[in-house]
Amino acid sequence: MRRFTIAPERIRDGRVVFDRDESRHLARVLRLRSGDTVLASDGVGREYTVRLETVGEEATGTVIGVGANEHESPIRIILVQAVPKGDKMESIVRGSTELGVARIVPVLTARTIVTLDSARWRDRARRWQRVAKEAAKQCGRAVVPPVDVPRPLGEALDLAVDAIGLRLCLWEEVADGAAGGQGGGQARLLGTPLAASLPPALPAGSHIFLLIGPEGGLASDEVEAARDRGWTIVGLGPRILRTETAGPAIIAVLQARFGDLGRTD
Repeated sequence: MRRFTIAPERIRDGRVVFDRDESRHLARVLRLRSGDTVLASDGVGREYTVRLETVGEEATGTVIGVGANEHESPIRIILVQAVPKGDKMESIVRGSTELGVARIVPVLTARTIVTLDSARWRDRARRWQRVAKEAAKQCGRAVVPPVDVPRPLGEALDLAVDAIGLRLCLWEEVADGAAGGQGGGQARLLGTPLAASLPPALPAGSHIFLLIGPEGGLASDEVEAARDRGWTIVGLGPRILRTETAGPAIIAVLQARFGDLGRTD
């Protein structure tokens, strides 16, 4: 059955009105007709079975069933991602959404290459949110993770101050230190390998904040600031991952350890 994502306010009194983009896709790409049945997720966890009534510039339908979507992880992973250059952020948002991330917080760091005014950052955030919406629809999620407007790193670090769970700051210098590379002395003092930093289990509903730096990595004073706010500085071993690889890779590890990746029950 075809799946669509709609805003909660577009469901009222048992009727659904699809937005223009979804209506165009429904009519012109899929060529669905009146009487066909589709699934419509409201982006916050509910899933509706809808029988189409009209198909055109603004498609409408009637709700014939409501169900709960069981595709959400028992842990809430918040990705704090330094904005990379080019379209890398879209790949990060897409992969992270498919892996079950709960929220994406783009941040601006000392080594962030892209510089835009506030209006253009809001435009970028809207585009990334559309990517998250499409990724959620593709992978069967009924929840679309919010993608924030980019903010300074310091503000993002403070988001996790009162959170119950883990705060992990990935830093490539930890890997260098663990491997015995030059200049790794300070890194060995600051951080530990990821595996050694994770507890055996976490209660359902726990939050895990994950901080990933930009192409040039986080500056040492930014890492110190994270540590001072209670973040654990971690590394992945001898290999340095690209910024667009690191977030989804660590999310996969965390979902396999604490979440629902590979769950058989």
